[in-house]
Amino acid sequence: MRLRVLGCHGPYPCAGGATSGYLLEKDGQALLMDCGSGIFGQLMRFTDPAELAGVLLSHLHYDHACDLLVMRYYLEQRGKTLPVYVPPEDHSPFRELLSCPAFDVAPYPEELSLMGLRITTLPVRHPVPCRALRITDGEKTLVFTGDTNDCPNLAGFARGADALLADAAFLSGEWAENKPHMSAAGAARLALEAQAKALYLTHLPVTHDPETLAAEARNVYPGAQAVFPGLVIGL
Repeated sequence: MRLRVLGCHGPYPCAGGATSGYLLEKDGQALLMDCGSGIFGQLMRFTDPAELAGVLLSHLHYDHACDLLVMRYYLEQRGKTLPVYVPPEDHSPFRELLSCPAFDVAPYPEELSLMGLRITTLPVRHPVPCRALRITDGEKTLVFTGDTNDCPNLAGFARGADALLADAAFLSGEWAENKPHMSAAGAARLALEAQAKALYLTHLPVTHDPETLAAEARNVYPGAQAVFPGLVIGL
């Protein structure tokens, strides 16, 4: 497997950047995790969106899903329908916007198989229904937290991950129990408890230097790294 970071900011992008979007590639096939602002243009650089095996949406906040509304035009012109998976509890107006021939929208099943990968999900703490994703090819495992604050079951879900892609939207001094995201240090504590082999920080606020967030995480989990558009993570 290979994970390509297309965008990593939240809740809005930097100039010329993009919010949440990650392209997972294996054996000449690809699936997309999240499709936030600016992601469709980045995606076009690396693959034909009409040939994706599917789109996995952690949740339906706009910075994770809004570029699907642009992708719709492309798919309609190509006469293609793309599988899109969403949290089953979400019945928001945005989900209704995805109800069109370009998308086959379905709730996450208990276990999903795409591209020979086993995909399972976990509900996490966010103001709207959100899912963490665990993806394995039988040898290597990627876990993406989606957007979440500290979540009691998440460390077990991420246990032994070869790569943990974790929400790290705050510095410790900004974080609070009622916030919608983890801090960089919180992501590091999660990686440590889960015994993850590598930690990658994402959902990075434009207002902070990513290296400042990474440095805070490294105080807890040495080797933590903030992602950036264009980063390729080999698994």
